[in-house]
Amino acid sequence: MDFQIRVKWLLSLALLTVFWISTDASLATMSIDLGSQFIKAGIVKSGVPMEIILNKESKRKSPNAVFLRNGERLFSDAALGMQIRYPSSVYTHFLDLVGKPFDHPSVKNYRKNFPNIDIQKSDNSSAVVFKIDDKLYSVETMLAMVLSHVRDFAQAHAEQPIHDVVITVPAYFTQAERIVVEQAAGIAGFNLLQLINDGSAAALSHGVFRRKEITEKPQRLLVYDVGAAKTTATLVEYRTVKRDKSTEPEMFVLGVGFDRTLGGFELTLRLRDHLANKFNEAYKPKQKIQENQRSMAKLLKEAERVKQVLSANTDTLVQIERVHEDKDMRIKLTRDEFSKLYEDLDSRFTEPITQALKIGQLSLEEVDQIVFMGGGSRIPKIQEIVQDFVKPKTIGKFLNTDEAIAMGALFQSAHLSKGFKVKPFQLNELILFPVEVDFVSKNTNEAGESVEKNLSRAIFRFRNNYPTNKKSLSLTSYTSDFTITWKFGDLAHFSEKQLEEFGELVKPAQITVTGLAKALEENLKEDSDYKGVKIGFQLDPSGIVRIGKAELNIEKKKGVIGCNLKFL
Repeated sequence: MDFQIRVKWLLSLALLTVFWISTDASLATMSIDLGSQFIKAGIVKSGVPMEIILNKESKRKSPNAVFLRNGERLFSDAALGMQIRYPSSVYTHFLDLVGKPFDHPSVKNYRKNFPNIDIQKSDNSSAVVFKIDDKLYSVETMLAMVLSHVRDFAQAHAEQPIHDVVITVPAYFTQAERIVVEQAAGIAGFNLLQLINDGSAAALSHGVFRRKEITEKPQRLLVYDVGAAKTTATLVEYRTVKRDKSTEPEMFVLGVGFDRTLGGFELTLRLRDHLANKFNEAYKPKQKIQENQRSMAKLLKEAERVKQVLSANTDTLVQIERVHEDKDMRIKLTRDEFSKLYEDLDSRFTEPITQALKIGQLSLEEVDQIVFMGGGSRIPKIQEIVQDFVKPKTIGKFLNTDEAIAMGALFQSAHLSKGFKVKPFQLNELILFPVEVDFVSKNTNEAGESVEKNLSRAIFRFRNNYPTNKKSLSLTSYTSDFTITWKFGDLAHFSEKQLEEFGELVKPAQITVTGLAKALEENLKEDSDYKGVKIGFQLDPSGIVRIGKAELNIEKKKGVIGCNLKFL
């Protein structure tokens, strides 16, 4: 009998040729480092080592931006080029909206940062939609547009079709968020091989290039990444493991820490607002500059440039022609002045490290190397804060900030693609979200009365690794259609702030199994015993829980009869 699942979730290049051997000259596979602000993509094809793709503007990274207006659609740098002229028609930084209901904290934060963007609640669900030219676009659709654009320029670069892809996501993405990214990849025409956590991809890139240095003695690395929208710390361990008849290097993720609202873009927004106030004070406009969308778009662009300049210089000039009311802006800004704008955030930059170490049950002294990643890690003040926290250890900069994540994901893509063979380097991800199932057990007491007892069974435990093998849950108390509760287990390793930011994404979901009574009527005979219903669960390489068929088990003298049921 067929089944259905309807679960509503509430809840150096030359050396690279050594690692892979193409088995099909017509195949190619790719990776996408899906960042909130920028996207990097890599490709492997026959005769070509792993490499980062140049986009249509001949750049190695592309802005994650979409321009939609009057039927016209632009992406990347072309989209950003329209931001000053049409600030309400350029959509950026929407990655953290995937899978979120309209009242989610991430949506509220997005509306605060982008008041000119018209986002609404969907009429058919609680999801977020963008209203564009009297049409509604889901976040999933917007993301699919971006992924399709990346696929287009990747195919142009490869001069052949590309279907297989590995896409990076933040380690803290829940089931709902991962499923939306998976669906967007499908809409874009991809065969998604895996969603890989971005910190894990960066660490995998480091390990793959040093596989000969890995022995049975554990080597531990902490990857500290300050991205545009988030700050994360990923603690990993490399060691060789003997499986079957061979011994190969593997990577185990031990701990993860994160702040999903602390990143370089927050600093850019604060600098933009500071420049707006400076302009009002210095030039006394008739209308405050904050009330003009185009003027604020100009300030945002300049703030991003100034932030980067102050990472290398102690002062700079803010210069914008005709920024507002035909007035030119020319103001000197120092690095110290910029640093004071975010001094209240100083302690937050070290909290992901503390959390990763706590989850990994290790001290800083037990970590062999720490490495900086992400554009925000170039800011001297952040470097100083983190270095002071981890001293006497020294933070390295041996990973390519812009490309390590895409290259790690690209190795995994070649590993998983049928067209390539690579030397084994297994990735063991960390289960951050333990999974449990609540159900009812029915028994008969001494008086012959039926007694119900609510039970909970752990399916995937916190700090274990995934992907997992299939885990089965046997339920013997049900004889008709029933509902069980799928939920996350103890989340005490997350802070109150993190739990608030998850919101409804970590609430339970109901799974209903139907067709049991009919199956029992048709299959249970006098010479057989009912042994219950077995449901299979698996945590796949993308970190998504897959629920298998519900199977009715009836034991006869000659064995067990299986009959598939339905999930609703």
